[in-house]
Amino acid sequence: MTLLSVVLPVYKVQGYLRQCLDSLLEQRFTDFEVVAVDDCSPDHSGAILAEYAARDPRVRVVSLAENVGLGRARNAGLDHAVGEYVWFVDSDDWLAEGALTAVADRLADTAADVLIVGFDRVEWDGRVAVPGAGRLLAEAPETFTAQEWPRILNTLHVAWNKVVRRDLLLKLGFRFGTGWYEDVSFTFPLLAAAPRISGLSRICVHYRQRRTGAITRTLDDRHFEVFDHWAHAMTLVDRYSDSAEALRPVLFRRMMWHYLVVLRNAQRVPKASRRRFFDRIAEDYHRYKPAVGYRLPPGAMGLRHRLVARRAFVLFLALQWMIGVVRAVDRVRYLPLIEAEGLAKRVRQAAYRAYYRAQLRLPVDESLALYAAYWYRGVTCNPAAIASKAAELAPGVRSVWVVGRGRVTTVPPGTDYVIAGSASYYRALARARWLVNNVNWPNWAVKRPGTTHLMTHHGTPLKMMGMDQADHPAAAKDQDFHAQMRRADRWDFSITANAHTTIAWERAYPCRHEILEVGYPRNDRLATATAADTAVVRDQLGIRPHERVVLYTPTHREWLPLGRQVLDVEAFADLLGPDTVLLVRAHYFAVTDEHGAPARRGRIVDVSAYPVVEDLYLAADVMVTDYSSAMFDFAVLDRPIVIYAPDWPAYRELRGVYFDLMELPPGEVATTVSELAEVFATAAYESAGAAEKRASFRRRFCYLDDGKAAERVVRRVLLGEAAP
Repeated sequence: MTLLSVVLPVYKVQGYLRQCLDSLLEQRFTDFEVVAVDDCSPDHSGAILAEYAARDPRVRVVSLAENVGLGRARNAGLDHAVGEYVWFVDSDDWLAEGALTAVADRLADTAADVLIVGFDRVEWDGRVAVPGAGRLLAEAPETFTAQEWPRILNTLHVAWNKVVRRDLLLKLGFRFGTGWYEDVSFTFPLLAAAPRISGLSRICVHYRQRRTGAITRTLDDRHFEVFDHWAHAMTLVDRYSDSAEALRPVLFRRMMWHYLVVLRNAQRVPKASRRRFFDRIAEDYHRYKPAVGYRLPPGAMGLRHRLVARRAFVLFLALQWMIGVVRAVDRVRYLPLIEAEGLAKRVRQAAYRAYYRAQLRLPVDESLALYAAYWYRGVTCNPAAIASKAAELAPGVRSVWVVGRGRVTTVPPGTDYVIAGSASYYRALARARWLVNNVNWPNWAVKRPGTTHLMTHHGTPLKMMGMDQADHPAAAKDQDFHAQMRRADRWDFSITANAHTTIAWERAYPCRHEILEVGYPRNDRLATATAADTAVVRDQLGIRPHERVVLYTPTHREWLPLGRQVLDVEAFADLLGPDTVLLVRAHYFAVTDEHGAPARRGRIVDVSAYPVVEDLYLAADVMVTDYSSAMFDFAVLDRPIVIYAPDWPAYRELRGVYFDLMELPPGEVATTVSELAEVFATAAYESAGAAEKRASFRRRFCYLDDGKAAERVVRRVLLGEAAP
């Protein structure tokens, strides 16, 4: 018999599921199965499960015809489990290294019916906290019952920290209830009934504290369901345990603690419902208070109990307010002082901000769409493609661009624009009905009711972004993740280029917005390009018909000085031969002369400041890049790509990546200059093998590039049409 069945309910966890499955399948202990229950998940979770099941026979997928909720999904997994023990793991959490070995060893030593394991809490911003459960489990006897050691009832009442003998569940007929807080009516009756409990203080589960999407961070009256599950738990404890009366004082205190935690959390019970929730607590207080009495908890919690007993809701609110004031005062350590240096600039900025706040009080301009790209560098990228299509499909919408003062000369003729930092800029930003950008607007920008913010992004991610950078601080230029998320909270829509990007962005930006998985609008031009389009661009760049064009697009490395390249482009150009033009496109972070025209030095043309990167893609016969997102865009043209990866291990470790580029490259890979020279000397970059790699790459990343992405965005965002 398989020792362990891991039951994994899956619903809308596409951003976290791979990490969970990898943490299971990469364990050294192997005597287990994963029963993954696809609870009719509407995202890409089902495809991820199918991928893992295809490559690892330990993964079995149970697909439900309709969404039934966490409790019933766990029941479905239990029905298919064959292990001696069952572990109900949540699919947005993940296991610590060595956890399964430690669990198996502890089960072998104790023959426990229920094994409770330690965990830590991983906050959405990367902070890790270790609760007191580990210390409590370390103090527990080797084996015990709940009556013998009732302190065990104070461990977190969840299913995922308990490994349970399957026969015990079948014997008792245990099933998870429906709705929220179903763990309550599972955990306490199980512990009351279990003849042999043991603890493992070692951290086995990394408990993810999701910023959005978790029940504990959802404002809804469904939190009233906690009362039903506690009532059911009390009934089942009476049914399954001969020592129910002895357990009642501990259970009662735990119930009251749970109720008050829910009530005091501003992200759970709506403000208008808190009085009613408090009254329900008071009802259960008097209904379940042990006849023999109970020991009041110390401090403020004990005072809350007294106020609940008296049904004193107003005094309860006053207590909460006083506690909040004390904590706020304690956090204030100093007041910032205004320095004299730069005072004039700050005064000017303050005047503009005051003007901006005044404009916020005026009506929204229902016909104005404000566009920006790359921190006001010009009219480009996805926003430019959307604006162009909007002019065709939504002529009633007036498009205005924000550009930096030094970029005005790059604005195409006939394009309306405002200069960043000017009064007209603040006015447009305050009153625009739509705000479209491929990076975030400033921190101080306000998301007005009735306005729509569209984040277009500017690349398919290989390197980790947003919150995923918390684990790779060496490469995170902006480590204020709270500010990052506040900016992302303003988004109403977020564009993704493919399923891979959708999954990555869900982890990187855990906010409440609608994902538009429609392809990148800027690639519409590439998807519909003709040979004539290529000829025009090559002629504009001064490239002769017989010349081969190689485009080199290195990415930025945060740990290297700006401008330092990992490839000697002069030596590389010499290797390419006399009939090849090498276009060098440095990362925009390294561009100092933003007005520089293409400068040709022999066979090398510096196109770093060239404003329209799609022109360069059209001109090129082959791209050489390392880890730049440019590869995903260039792949739309179905032209050869060569990956030059001299520092892949360092980049992968320091920057963090979403997939192994060496295992899924878009073409030939070289890790040294000599290998790169060999790729071109033998024309391996255009071989059948390279074409096969490119085709596989395109199937994964370019399947939405049909030339209609901008239209899909305009119809959904500007015209308000329903998503297709």
